[in-house]
Amino acid sequence: MTSTSLKPVVLPDAGPLITLAYADALDLLLKPGWPVRLVDMVLYEVTRNATPTRAKIAAWADQHSIEVQATRTFTHYQAALVTDQAGLRKAHLGEIAVQEAMNALALANPGVTGVFLFEDHKIARARFLLPDNCRKVSTRAWLLFLEGKGWIDSAAEIERAAITNGRNFSR
Repeated sequence: MTSTSLKPVVLPDAGPLITLAYADALDLLLKPGWPVRLVDMVLYEVTRNATPTRAKIAAWADQHSIEVQATRTFTHYQAALVTDQAGLRKAHLGEIAVQEAMNALALANPGVTGVFLFEDHKIARARFLLPDNCRKVSTRAWLLFLEGKGWIDSAAEIERAAITNGRNFSR
């Protein structure tokens, strides 16, 4: 198999998972037919607390047998929880774990494009670095991509559904 025939891998951050869950549209991650992987730290972040989307995301991942990619970031976090380390870093661990997963993808499969779906505007900045074979794509851009391919009728309709159902969608 040549590298040009390999399918991109989609790795969503917490924001897109939450937004699509609010819109009852998590299956849109599967629309292109590309493999979807959930980074362990991100999955933990979106399922650890009782939220309106927790059960939806967990059930969706289970129903579709979504691969969960293990990271050292999450392993370190779990170990720190057990030892109750003072000053345990909690902020931005999902993004750090995604960067780790993207770097691992680049090393193991340099011909595969990694598609990192994000919603946090800080991730759009240049300091969030990804390997050359990886792309940062916002939730809105993903929805517009799907609309452009004719796989959904309206990106705006999905956004509206998320907002109507209680999501404070990133601008």
